[in-house]
Amino acid sequence: MAVTDVDICARALVMIGAQPITSFSDGTTEAIVASNLYEDTVRDLLTRHRWRFASGQAQLSRRTDAPLDSWDAAYQLPANLLVLHDLTVNGYNVVYDRYQNLAYCNADAADVVVANYTFRAEEDLWPPYFISLVEVYLASLFAYAVANQIQTADYLDKKALRQLALARNIDSQEQTTRKMDLSLFTRVRRTIG
Repeated sequence: MAVTDVDICARALVMIGAQPITSFSDGTTEAIVASNLYEDTVRDLLTRHRWRFASGQAQLSRRTDAPLDSWDAAYQLPANLLVLHDLTVNGYNVVYDRYQNLAYCNADAADVVVANYTFRAEEDLWPPYFISLVEVYLASLFAYAVANQIQTADYLDKKALRQLALARNIDSQEQTTRKMDLSLFTRVRRTIG
């Protein structure tokens, strides 16, 4: 069963002893607060780590109408991009700058420029550890905004930080383990002895 934005907010509200919502347009204080805080909170949490489930890669389109000063080319960034992590050409990172919705770099017209980025993943892509993180983080915000429970808000804020660390740890395991390059250590050891 797919989880929705309303489900997540309803569970966060239950954590603080408030009434759950059935939609963002309920007209209740809970629904008003949830609808105003939800999207910004989700986007904030998505930008705090390079989440594997919210990572995207896209070939960029070269722009001919973009103003160029110290760069050879400008490329249109994906519309759903939250954080640009790097640009590559033929698998190699290139130096770039981001201005508004464009990435500027020194690339030839024939180069294929690829962006690696974090995007606003829909709730049905979220793993359980991220859902839990969003729920606890929202509960910490709701505790103050809905129930004026400052101590509960502080407690839930600390719990959210612990959940963030746990979620980041789990998420970081969702890729091939990279081998450490030991050649430098071997060369240094051989020259010292």
